[in-house]
Amino acid sequence: MALVRVEQLYPFPVAELDAVYASYPDAEIVWCQEEPKNMGAWPQLLHWFLELLPAHRLPRYVGRRASASPATGSNHKHHEEQNALVTEALRFPR
Repeated sequence: MALVRVEQLYPFPVAELDAVYASYPDAEIVWCQEEPKNMGAWPQLLHWFLELLPAHRLPRYVGRRASASPATGSNHKHHEEQNALVTEALRFPR
């Protein structure tokens, strides 16, 4: 398992990510974020992934479902969601 943290969103680090992808040609790619699906970097970066990667290498999104609010308002629910998304992000494909 390799974890890659993308900190520079613009300009998108195409060459750097191409090098990472080339190092792991058979790896599943997972985009994980804490923000809801309609927030954070995912909506903006999906088009980059569509341009750069073949269809069979597109990332699987792991994170909170789309929401009008960036937080649940419940500490208990937040921790449940956080644990679920980390578990899902680290799950090996079958």
